Amino acid sequence: MATDWNKVADKIINKERVVVERNRERIPYSTQEEHRFDDYSADDKICWWTNGFWGGLLWQLYRATGENLFAEAACKVEKQLDACFMNYNGMDHDAGFRWLPTAVAHVRLAREKKSSVALEGAIAEARNRGLLAANSLAGRFNANGDFIRAWNDWGDGRDTRGWAIIDCMMNLPLLYWASDELEDPRFRAIAIRHADTAAKHFIREDGSVRHIVGFDPVKGTFLRDYGGQGYGEGSSWTRGQGWALYGFTLSYLHTAKVEYLEAARKIANRFIERIPDDGRIPVDFDQPSEPAYKDDTAAAIAACGLLTLSEQEKTSENGSSDNSNRYREAAVRLLETLDRDSCDYSPEHDELLTKCTAAYHDEKHEFPIIYGDYYYIEAVWKLTGKELFIW
Repeated sequence: MATDWNKVADKIINKERVVVERNRERIPYSTQEEHRFDDYSADDKICWWTNGFWGGLLWQLYRATGENLFAEAACKVEKQLDACFMNYNGMDHDAGFRWLPTAVAHVRLAREKKSSVALEGAIAEARNRGLLAANSLAGRFNANGDFIRAWNDWGDGRDTRGWAIIDCMMNLPLLYWASDELEDPRFRAIAIRHADTAAKHFIREDGSVRHIVGFDPVKGTFLRDYGGQGYGEGSSWTRGQGWALYGFTLSYLHTAKVEYLEAARKIANRFIERIPDDGRIPVDFDQPSEPAYKDDTAAAIAACGLLTLSEQEKTSENGSSDNSNRYREAAVRLLETLDRDSCDYSPEHDELLTKCTAAYHDEKHEFPIIYGDYYYIEAVWKLTGKELFIW
């Protein structure tokens, strides 16, 4: 029997009304004891890369309901993130993850509908935040190798000046937005040059992707790849596959460059081929059979990417109806598995997805992570027509 996604959406909304009311003062990453969210809003955690997803979740809920509870909470998160702009080491390649779901989402919603005072009163400030973040991201571009540098120095002796990561494909839409907003081609040019480099050096012949690639920061030449958050060098870290699948799809959406559509197809086809029989996505497709760690975030992100890719296949002159159907069916299968096996719809518990993993070699596995909740909601909203397009 087919899942009624509108009923799933209703369960999410009913849960989140209670959860948001309980967490008005927090920016969560995960849950602690008694299923309660932690708080990453303090000065020493405010720059954490996931801190935009709570705001994005709130805006998606506001888009679906029109209830000011969600808009007011989202505006507060956006203002709290202002502290990041005064912390050089806190500003990195993940500017898109922090300000697309917060400030840019605010701008888009404010222009779409005027029913909320929270939206109407702060659009200029939100736009300013988004543009500041885009300028910061553009400033990380290394023209020697046509890539956006990932992290700043870690203080542990490793030279990360030439490091780029696949996750950054999801941050590029901040640059596409800034180019459109300012009618300034510089931002788009940087995004395209980084995406071209990623297509050349991150995607393997079999459609799997590397997580971290090291370039010579002066000569710009490829040096090596690193295992990163997956099982090891040469393996297929599933969340990275999701970032790449969705990221190249978005770059195609924003540029119409067929090369990005072809890259997204290649990654999507490989991902679908490796979905286990039970539909549960491992942390790494090449990890040992035991311990069999799972990552709900990879499934949710990939589902969003597949649904977006399906739409591009349906509407683009370069698309294919067969591909469109295949990608949508795979996304629905992933979401049905999450709905059945991983979702906690109880309003008494803050988390939604329950079996997320940040990295294979971490000590902790299969726990709630806020971006898992965000992407699951985004995917369900895609299926029900409630989505605010953030990327």
